[in-house]
Amino acid sequence: MAQSKRSVSPLLALTLLMLLGSVAEAQEHYPSNFSPDLLEVEAVRNALGWLEENFPNQVEEWIRITEIPAPSGMEGDRARYLKDVLEAEGVPVKIDEFGNVVATLEGTGEGPTIVFAAHMDTVHPLDVDLTVTRDEDILRAPGVFDNSASLANMLAVIRAWREAGIQTRGDVIFIGTVEEEVGLVGMAKWLEANPGVADMVVALDGGLGSVAYGALWFSGRRYIFRGEGAHTLQSRGRPHPAVAMADAIRSIYEIPIPRDRDFAVYNVGMVHGGLVQNAIPQEVWFTVDLRAVDPALVDELGEEMDQRVTRVAEEQGVELERDPPMAERAVEEAVNMLPEPERRRHPLVQTAVDVYAHLGMEAPPRNTGSTDAVAAVRLGIPAVAMGRSRGGDQHTLQEWAHVPSALPATKAVLLVAVSMAGLDPLAHPLPGPTLQF
Repeated sequence: MAQSKRSVSPLLALTLLMLLGSVAEAQEHYPSNFSPDLLEVEAVRNALGWLEENFPNQVEEWIRITEIPAPSGMEGDRARYLKDVLEAEGVPVKIDEFGNVVATLEGTGEGPTIVFAAHMDTVHPLDVDLTVTRDEDILRAPGVFDNSASLANMLAVIRAWREAGIQTRGDVIFIGTVEEEVGLVGMAKWLEANPGVADMVVALDGGLGSVAYGALWFSGRRYIFRGEGAHTLQSRGRPHPAVAMADAIRSIYEIPIPRDRDFAVYNVGMVHGGLVQNAIPQEVWFTVDLRAVDPALVDELGEEMDQRVTRVAEEQGVELERDPPMAERAVEEAVNMLPEPERRRHPLVQTAVDVYAHLGMEAPPRNTGSTDAVAAVRLGIPAVAMGRSRGGDQHTLQEWAHVPSALPATKAVLLVAVSMAGLDPLAHPLPGPTLQF
């Protein structure tokens, strides 16, 4: 009996390995709406050809957009530019009550609605020189990469779409959003004001190299320290808001981030205070940008920061005021968020990955994100972020972008839009890929 069992076990083991391999292979398969056959459709080929032929014009518009100042909350000039150029070409477009620019390419009503969002705002104040300089394939200027490139890509896709006469089953909505840099404000308000409209959201943001389908939770804080102040000659031993601020910042940077938890990062981005050189400042403040994949970790780190700053203020004998965080309790806001496996399995993710691969770009999926797509992910709406070009040094005065890479990035947007909205079989000779959503 024992001998019989031993003789059967190798075959049984091999069978189990084969079954496990089949299961693993099935688990690694993700649905995609993209097929290379899509490029056999004349309208799609014509649209891609139009993008190539008109790319020099796209670059010139990219430069024009970059040089229009648009700090968060002051995007009006850029919004009017987008609206005016689209109106002149007959595209249905409006500026909504929040300041977002919304353009709709209507489908036949038989498919899902996909929303593409490119934020209009920059982090740079009005007095920053935005003049673009070009060094062969490199553009240099504050905001040229984040996110002026995406706005130019978006306009090019809309024009190519209309020139080629593409007709899809689902609506495709393009939005130039406001105040993304200060909390995804424009996107979040549009989604709230238009419940049930977006079946999918694509943020046109970030560099090429990945497809982000998750969400970083973040909480912005501002800590304000106040005291009576005093002339330098009478400053010794007095409560000192600047000393409190320095101690608080140092203490925050001593907070350990657990290595066994998901990605998290924080940064003191702004410090300000004092009006007189030879006196104790009466008011100083600093800000903290806190981000993490795990909403519970955002709450934990935020509470630890609050406790440390409060303790420092008490030790220094100064008053403390804290602005309400952008996300007071991240865990409470995460209730509608789909589980990671479900988000990964949505065809939008693999479609974007496959489109990039077809265009010769590697873009692995990542369960993270820090773009307008996050506002959708938090509501349970499938969403990804697609890169605008290659570039770097964003949010600095040395920001740069690689010109040629914006062309395949733009083509990718068009192909994802057609793949997910689905071609109308009556308008085009070849049917599009099987629609899944």
